[in-house]
Amino acid sequence: MNMVADGKERLDHFLSRHFPGHSRAKISKHIESGAVSVNGEVITKSGFQLKDGNEVSTEEILETAPHALEPVEMDLDVRFEDDELLVVNKPRGLAVHPANTLTGTTLVHGLLARSHGLSGSAGDFRPGIVHRLDKETTGLIIVAKTDAAHAGLSAQIQARTVQRRYVAVINGDLPDPRFTIDAPLGRHPRNPLMRAVVSDGKSARTHIQSLRQMNEGLMVACRLETGRTHQIRVHLAHFGWPVLGDDLYAPEKLKSGPMQLHAASLTFQHPSNGKEIALFCPPPDDFYGNDLVTESEVNDWE
Repeated sequence: MNMVADGKERLDHFLSRHFPGHSRAKISKHIESGAVSVNGEVITKSGFQLKDGNEVSTEEILETAPHALEPVEMDLDVRFEDDELLVVNKPRGLAVHPANTLTGTTLVHGLLARSHGLSGSAGDFRPGIVHRLDKETTGLIIVAKTDAAHAGLSAQIQARTVQRRYVAVINGDLPDPRFTIDAPLGRHPRNPLMRAVVSDGKSARTHIQSLRQMNEGLMVACRLETGRTHQIRVHLAHFGWPVLGDDLYAPEKLKSGPMQLHAASLTFQHPSNGKEIALFCPPPDDFYGNDLVTESEVNDWE
């Protein structure tokens, strides 16, 4: 494939823009393999600086071979289920699906052990997965059994009509009891595992409501308007209110202990009959003040 650079830019950044379906790490390996040339010369350094008018040629970026997905029996906490979808209360420490850097047991392995099909729309690694939760985040996640259900649910998420509400325990004092963080998110400039508030990132909005001050920290409710990777964690940490137990974004003294972020509430329309499905799931036992969290305070503040 041949392309032309339209300004100064790192080679890996240029290819990432043209091939958004591939990770930066995968593109870097592709470059290092000698599969990319600039003005007819093979370039193997990801940081090579392109200039306006440079001709970039690349071989096809091959799909990563899928993991061998074997069913693993799990005692999943299913909060809703019918012939087309189910909603699971995901436990802490369980990744949702395999990834290039993750080959251990995931929620997908447990879903495969159940006696029903899963949608294939999300790819080989992610059967049934409509949206994700971070490995250490607990709470409600939707799983599609059919491609038709997956398409309908994905359309709702794209249209931002799915209500996703969380509770978190954070460190610090908020400027107001209720406010909105509107700050674009993108890849962290130095750490590929992290996201950051960046000027050229994708739009991201998180609505925040203070709930109660506790000895451990301040409990807040959060509603996602968008659903970017690590959105709540990054937004809160960037402005000085990190989630307790967050080993990526909290300062060192606040990293220990279970991460205090829980997907407590989901509201969406059934993809076939249009009926509203509204679910609430209280936080797990290792969530600070879990017995104080009520459905009304998570859902009724806006």
